[in-house]
Amino acid sequence: MSTTRPYSPGDRGPEPGGASGVPGGVAPAGDAPDGGMAAPTAPPGSPGGGTRRLDFDGQSGVVPLARDFARQALYEWGWLPAATADRRAAAEDVLLVVSELVTNACLHAEGPDHMAITCDKKVIRLEVTDRGTGQPAPRTPHRAGRPGGHGMFIVQRLCLDWGVVRAPDVAGKTVWAELGTPA
Repeated sequence: MSTTRPYSPGDRGPEPGGASGVPGGVAPAGDAPDGGMAAPTAPPGSPGGGTRRLDFDGQSGVVPLARDFARQALYEWGWLPAATADRRAAAEDVLLVVSELVTNACLHAEGPDHMAITCDKKVIRLEVTDRGTGQPAPRTPHRAGRPGGHGMFIVQRLCLDWGVVRAPDVAGKTVWAELGTPA
């Protein structure tokens, strides 16, 4: 079942100003030299990790754009190319969860506003922010043989934890999911 905790149990707690360290949780597109994509920044004491942000403003084809963006981050963080089948599966899980979160924002929340990906030694955190008012949840009962309705079920099965964060007096929400980093 999903939670509404903005962070995992025993984790570092909420980050000041959101996952990006700036108010609103994402760096403004004007700060990113590559048209809405912010360069990775490594958190203290976390070599090979960091945060990447993608602004979807005015973009089309946002699901493949988000997957390509996440794939590039995985290359920069050393997840790809994968040396083992387990590492390859972990990277594929991240890309699948990115697809599901962004697709859900497209289908149920007027599209995503931005996405953040943060990686540290133990966890990769994906955040997709939209202006929707709905509450994502796996459909119950889950019917594996039927088309559609599997997105949040997939997220729930692949992730260590996931949830929704809403900022007071701001329309929309951030849906986050965390996966373990490969061994």
